[in-house]
Amino acid sequence: MLEELKKDVKAVFAKDPAARNTLEIILCYPGLHAIWLHRTAHFFWRCGLRLLARVISQFSRLLTGVEIHPGAEIGEGVFIDHGAGVVIGETAEVGDGCLLFQGAILGGTSKTKTKRHPTLGKNVEVGAGAIILGPLHIGDGARIGAGSVVIRDVPTGSIAVGIPARVALGFSPKDIEELQHGKLPDPVAEAFKEFIRMYDRLSARLAKLESQEGLSDSIDRAWEEKKQNFLKEFFPGGEKFNGGAGI
Repeated sequence: MLEELKKDVKAVFAKDPAARNTLEIILCYPGLHAIWLHRTAHFFWRCGLRLLARVISQFSRLLTGVEIHPGAEIGEGVFIDHGAGVVIGETAEVGDGCLLFQGAILGGTSKTKTKRHPTLGKNVEVGAGAIILGPLHIGDGARIGAGSVVIRDVPTGSIAVGIPARVALGFSPKDIEELQHGKLPDPVAEAFKEFIRMYDRLSARLAKLESQEGLSDSIDRAWEEKKQNFLKEFFPGGEKFNGGAGI
């Protein structure tokens, strides 16, 4: 048990740049307190003292703002940052080294007494306000973007963002490891961009084959106007798009 406590403290040092010393971590980190109280509640839960376990769980919720059902399985070195509003359901499993930010929810979608909450692999990161629903599997090292709603399994070492969450492609392991929740990718937007690139290429090829240049010009102008209107609406960041070259 002492070794587990040491690993929990080391996890805080590793994952929170604001952590300064061990005493501060022990006294001032509600996410850490919630993990420790959960370990006590989980022990009594496994011993069959379910009411006592639930009482400890409710006390932990009152003290820390984190609600972890005593039946949930929490691995070693798990860190709940800030903690306010975090909810972890009865049949949830959280692997070693996971990081959960405030407002993260591991919820269920069934009323039957079965496995109904998510399973997180090792070193999974769940962003602030993210919701994972149902008996899903989140692969080792995956990252769930802030505010996302996950309703499908997430492969190992990938980024899932959006509502509903989709896996973002084209990211290196380093990008995934250093995910910045303020600069999340948008898989839907990337799909639209690829469509626009393809349309522009086809339009250029078609223009070469057309003999009626006036008609071709009018079609090109209409498409360019609609494209720019779309891009201004969905990408208001001031990006410049010229014939698809800047996308």
